[in-house]
Amino acid sequence: MSYSINLEGRVALVTGASSGLGAQFARTLSKAGACVVLAGRRMERLKDLRAELEGGGGDAHVVHLDVTDVASIKSAVAHAETEVGTLDILINNSGVGMTQRLTDVTENDYDNVMDTNTRGAFFVAQEVGKRMLARASGAAPGTFIGGRIVNIASMAGLRVLTQIGVYAMSKAAVIHMTRAMALEWGKYGINVNAICPGYIDTEINHHHWGTEQGKKLIDLLPRKRVGQPQDLDTALLMLCATESHFINGAVIQADDGFGV
Repeated sequence: MSYSINLEGRVALVTGASSGLGAQFARTLSKAGACVVLAGRRMERLKDLRAELEGGGGDAHVVHLDVTDVASIKSAVAHAETEVGTLDILINNSGVGMTQRLTDVTENDYDNVMDTNTRGAFFVAQEVGKRMLARASGAAPGTFIGGRIVNIASMAGLRVLTQIGVYAMSKAAVIHMTRAMALEWGKYGINVNAICPGYIDTEINHHHWGTEQGKKLIDLLPRKRVGQPQDLDTALLMLCATESHFINGAVIQADDGFGV
């Protein structure tokens, strides 16, 4: 007997969808039948991805979003719901990295990482969460109206590594934020979980794996390999599924055993 996750009739907002993991998450949700709202700052890339998804028979829309600007967050979420209806799923994916010794971190460096990875993630989830909560409060007796929020954290939030201390701090906060939201919103049928990817090969870091430093890092990994964006598909779909109502506050390590 086969089993598949069907997201037809669901609307998903994916932040940071213009490249890397965000683009892969959007493709995966679209293939599962969800209407996908692509959010980010690089509009031309979002439009290209929209065309790709529509070419595959999917339903995709584009909104401009700068997660470091709360006004932009509110505007993007409102625009999305005006265009496609209420949001059922949020993939809270926007993030930036930084490789730097702690003694070299400037105020601007620190603020850039924290404003995007932690503050931005919080206010995106808050804005979507408020709307999910309002729907739940107005639901008819016996009606189940919830939502799925998936925060994209990192193994660095669980296992600190050298030269990415501030990044690790920002993702550790996202993990604790996930648990706090799960606790507060779970009784309304809103499930909040996190995925903590390990080392994944994306266009941002692809060149690194061929360098001497990159090869040394790969050699330290349990199975001597880095992951591909599609390696996160199963975890993503599980957390977005209607059937996942009993999974709330989970922090899933998707790292090929690196954190063991």
